[in-house]
Amino acid sequence: MIAATGFSHRNVAVFGLGKSGLATLRSLEAGGAKVLAWDDSAAKRAEAEAAGFKLSDCDKWDWSQIAALVLSPGVPFTHPEPHRTVKAAQAAKVEVIGDVEIFQRALMASGTGARMVAITGTNGKSTTTALIGHMVRRCGGHAEVGGNIGKPVLELEEPKPSTVYVIEVSSYQIDLAPSLAPQVGLLLNITPDHIDRHGSLEGYAAVKARLFDRQSAKDTAIIGIDDAYATDICTSVCARRVARLVPISVGKALGRGVYVIDGVLYDSSGTQAQKVGELHDLRTLAGAHNWQNAIAAYATGRALGYSREKILASFESFPGLAHRMEIVAERNGVRFVNDSKATNADAASKALATYDNIYWIIGGKSKEGGITSLAPFFPRVRKAYLIGAASDEFAATLDGKVAYERCETLARATDAATRDAEAAGGAMRVVLLSPACASFDQFTSFEDRGDQFRKQIVKLVADRGGAAA
Repeated sequence: MIAATGFSHRNVAVFGLGKSGLATLRSLEAGGAKVLAWDDSAAKRAEAEAAGFKLSDCDKWDWSQIAALVLSPGVPFTHPEPHRTVKAAQAAKVEVIGDVEIFQRALMASGTGARMVAITGTNGKSTTTALIGHMVRRCGGHAEVGGNIGKPVLELEEPKPSTVYVIEVSSYQIDLAPSLAPQVGLLLNITPDHIDRHGSLEGYAAVKARLFDRQSAKDTAIIGIDDAYATDICTSVCARRVARLVPISVGKALGRGVYVIDGVLYDSSGTQAQKVGELHDLRTLAGAHNWQNAIAAYATGRALGYSREKILASFESFPGLAHRMEIVAERNGVRFVNDSKATNADAASKALATYDNIYWIIGGKSKEGGITSLAPFFPRVRKAYLIGAASDEFAATLDGKVAYERCETLARATDAATRDAEAAGGAMRVVLLSPACASFDQFTSFEDRGDQFRKQIVKLVADRGGAAA
């Protein structure tokens, strides 16, 4: 755990008692702060009390005696309207911050020389964060991975000189971290998301851009330039000439930066472009979207001082991220892929673009637009297996275009897809769980859905004399 610094013997209010909120309470108490804690959810308050924390109603806080408000990232800060605690804090001129800000201050105060890699973007940041953490370890470093993925940032180990913190940061967390200054800042991409929380796409992009605002000439900014908003941010960072800038791209040859053309990684950050290696054969980093993750990790590794050879070797041993194109098993020419995290059509498109001969398990609680946007990928699908509440809607979309079977449950769909894929023979077939839907009609979460799929596949393969990947 990282103890919060700078608040010893001072009152600090914490609103929002989820996973990161409870970690913040522990951190503040370890640093000697006097904590006032509250959540509007009775269930969350009960969890906090069960964990041993004393609560106090936020509507009774004396703001004249409070040094800071630490806000959970999930609580509205600016849009659609600031939470009432935010309004009260701002009226009293009390700073409003988040757990990442506390982490940044503690890291600066430690004087250890520990480094931070901060990763953000609309898509791919979780895979990239996990990949960079894996790379750091395989290259001989000590990686602490967390933030918006896995452990809350304040639950990570205390800094040591050898520590590299690999932190996934959301736009919400950046918004609440005015001192954020990573040694390596990484922006993958920007597409429409979280408009309700930032007012507009421009507002969302502006918050993402703050990742680079406090970097110095010793720091590195790595920015994807395959969309207009991220490209504009790259141009702005370049104009400031502060941090070392490394543009990255999939599909564009760059005069300066790191890029991939047809699955081949090139590094032109020096005097001339050099071919670094092939990405085609990386099973857990398949597809163009994963190539972006790989070049982002490569550029990060070079900024941290690792050799090209060690970086590429680490990619080969990367196990992948659970529930995101996770290869669960292979048997007799059939690959089983858990992409349960694909909770909308855009996310599912990444897996559909990666594979051919797909036996597609799809359905759940449909998002706006359904799967109509996925029509260009339908020729890759041998057959679809429909589950959950979206079955009627998806059947209508697929009718006459893709063979389908109504299975209702995930277990039936998995059995049916496995049966058909094994019977087909020929080139590699892929049983793909990529639902393009939320999970809440039949499961507690996309993790629950993916865990059940994985468990069934592992048992199925073991029963037939195979082994999980």
